[in-house]
Amino acid sequence: MTIYNKKQQQIAGEIEEGTAKSNWQDWRWQLKHSIKDIDTFEKLTDICFSEKERAEIEKTIARFPLNITPYYLSLIDAGDYKNDPVFHQAFPDPSELLMDRFEMKDPLLEEKDSPVQGITHRYPDRVLFLVSNVCSMYCRHCTRKRKVGDVDFIPSREIIKRGIDYIRSTPCVRDVLISGGDPFMLSDGYLDWVLGEVRRIPHVEVIRIGTRMPVVLPYRITDNLVTMLKKHQPLWINSHFNHPREITASSKEALQKMADAGFPLGNQTVLLAGVNDCPRIMRQLVYKLVQNRVRPYYLYQCDLSEGLSHFRTPVGKGMEIIESLIGHTSGFAVPTYVIDAPGGGGKIPIMPNYIISWSTNKVILRNFQGVITSYQEPEAYVSAFCDRNCKNCNLHLKVDEAPEYRSYGIEKLLSDGDETIALTPINGISYKEEYRENHNE
Repeated sequence: MTIYNKKQQQIAGEIEEGTAKSNWQDWRWQLKHSIKDIDTFEKLTDICFSEKERAEIEKTIARFPLNITPYYLSLIDAGDYKNDPVFHQAFPDPSELLMDRFEMKDPLLEEKDSPVQGITHRYPDRVLFLVSNVCSMYCRHCTRKRKVGDVDFIPSREIIKRGIDYIRSTPCVRDVLISGGDPFMLSDGYLDWVLGEVRRIPHVEVIRIGTRMPVVLPYRITDNLVTMLKKHQPLWINSHFNHPREITASSKEALQKMADAGFPLGNQTVLLAGVNDCPRIMRQLVYKLVQNRVRPYYLYQCDLSEGLSHFRTPVGKGMEIIESLIGHTSGFAVPTYVIDAPGGGGKIPIMPNYIISWSTNKVILRNFQGVITSYQEPEAYVSAFCDRNCKNCNLHLKVDEAPEYRSYGIEKLLSDGDETIALTPINGISYKEEYRENHNE
């Protein structure tokens, strides 16, 4: 059962006297009472800033807004807020105004790879579909700080329809990532419509949703939402936990609902200085994720977006963290460390090098403990001949599903797994000849 502790009761009462547990756990109530100014933040947390600090924070808010859900606010350790990972991800830092010369509004050039508004088509078989620019919380490390909360970027229904039309008219697209903002900020009915339209496109095989709701507003994962989402399988859902403290009783309940409904769950973590740039922290994070049936998917190097220089770590820190995971925990608990290349180059895996050297017949390797070994290459490997005639290939390209069972003649009528009730010869071919033709006899 979802927790409603004394701290949350106190915050709820300060926000609105007489607030019941049912209000606190209503995601719409949470959004309605999001914290958007310093005075309310101080009142609810008992954290007091000096006049100088307030002035600097106000300048930051004028550029990058303050917006925290009461739930996520309740996770802040007010007694040590300057070292608190939740505080750093949620509350404005004057360092956000210190723009590094390498930082950009759109470092990944998503606009450049946008054939129609709301669609980014960078990879051959998949597209990013931005259906909302609104999030339940303004994360300080957001790579789309230029868009989130900006009324000039709210996608209308017509824009969404044009995105759907683009996907429909582009047969190479088999995978659609629904993102934003946060898609779960849409109403159940509207999101149902979007997913339904995409699901009806014949060449779309997989739909993914990227959301931070299980982290910052887990009450959004309602039974009604899950029931609606189940209509659109196969559906993959990626969350965005950055620190073990974010995995609370409420977030676990949200993850359980989605996992029990059959959705494969993944997690994308951003490496953030002062938040999770520690091998022990990251190890605990992946442990807790897999305990809750969430597979660590990506560990992102922090992007070159405006105002993120104080969050960025050297790439070597990420390598150190990956080295601390490979071999030290289960393989499926190790995320792929990537840099989303500036300039629109896409995600580039950055992993420790376990190949020391190689020759024409040997590869020299090292393991996570530093043990060095050799692997003997095959001496008589002959690659299958390829005539580049893929349409008529009889070698490797038999990729259709293999038939598990075929029956013929009287056997077909006797089979419980076949609904045929009568057999009639066609074009003079007997059942025996039919059997031989299908069995190459």
